[in-house]
Amino acid sequence: MDTRVWRGAALGLSAILLSAAGARADDKASIAWKKTVVEGKFRSEGVAIADVNKDGKTDILIGDSWYEAPSWTKHDIRKPGDYGDGLRGYSRCMTCWSDDINGDGWADQIVIGFPGVPTLWYENPQGKDGYWPEHVAWPSSCNETPLYTDLFGDGHRVLVMAWQPKGKNNEGQMAWFKPGKDPNQLWELHPVSEQATPEKGVPGTQQFSHGLGVGDLNGDGRKDVICTGGWWEHPSSGRETSTPWTFHPAALGEAAADMIVYDVNQDGKADVISSSAHHFGIWWFEQGAGKDGSPVFTKHDLFPDLVSETHALIAADINRDGLTDLVTGKRFWSHGRGEPGADKPPKLYWFEASRGPDKMTTFNPREIDDNSGIGTQFMVVDFNGDGLLDVVTSNKKGVFLIEQVKPTP
Repeated sequence: MDTRVWRGAALGLSAILLSAAGARADDKASIAWKKTVVEGKFRSEGVAIADVNKDGKTDILIGDSWYEAPSWTKHDIRKPGDYGDGLRGYSRCMTCWSDDINGDGWADQIVIGFPGVPTLWYENPQGKDGYWPEHVAWPSSCNETPLYTDLFGDGHRVLVMAWQPKGKNNEGQMAWFKPGKDPNQLWELHPVSEQATPEKGVPGTQQFSHGLGVGDLNGDGRKDVICTGGWWEHPSSGRETSTPWTFHPAALGEAAADMIVYDVNQDGKADVISSSAHHFGIWWFEQGAGKDGSPVFTKHDLFPDLVSETHALIAADINRDGLTDLVTGKRFWSHGRGEPGADKPPKLYWFEASRGPDKMTTFNPREIDDNSGIGTQFMVVDFNGDGLLDVVTSNKKGVFLIEQVKPTP
């Protein structure tokens, strides 16, 4: 049974100590969490972290604003919106990330407000007052799980997403993007897929396409790009490639969120784990032998009815036992009350990985919290530098920092 001990409140902030239900007695498996309500108001469904003001402390960014650690004073990056409780609408931040875009040594912010709208980046004013200068990185941002990730394994993140020419919803393309010599101009587009045509569509490239992932699916050491309709094979020439990547059709399930490459059964072939963006279900697709170089995948349910609206999924070793766990939860009111389980508590889980003699990986759900959940994009990161992974999330319930702590005896 979960226990909660109020630790007091300051400046309107609340901290709760949460002990993980069902945790084993040994040190690594017995996980506890401290929840801080940074702000109990719907601000965004994406979140990023950075030392915004270069004071040595990690801050939280949520599109419209950033919260200054440790008091969590809110500073506006652009004119903030009032999004109510989120029952009938959305924020202007579906996903956001922080990086030094222009190379001036200050953390900037990348924001995608809604599927199909431009990708924007906001230039850190280096401590000056006022809104941050806004720049358009790309005029169209499609697929509901855009990724800002190290696609090439060289320590530099790029933006992976679909896009569509203006007014041409049936001509989408999967691509990766990076700033050019002048980051204030549109970023460079590098094709991953062919451009769709009215006669021939491309999976994953519609405005509201669900499901996207990056990982080495064929074991060649290079990260491929994955959607529910198949995967694009990363070419040996990597960044230098100017033509579309080879596409392998595959049936990888219904509308999903993040698609995680993970060898679940330890047979040397990478499988795919994903979760339902708007219904119930967490599942994995087992990679098997195929024909003509394209493997077939078989679906196995992990948790068909545990939690609904799991619109983001992260793989990370939460308990430091060498096995990669999973973290996800409920995106509360993803489409108002129209989705299955919409009004159920917005729970947040980590799924403890274990492995038996048969080498099959099993996942045990551990509840972190029952009144926060996730948005469309969240973070699992060592926020406070203590060597333990924490969770940062922003959604229709508010903005939350949930730190992993050693449980008190």
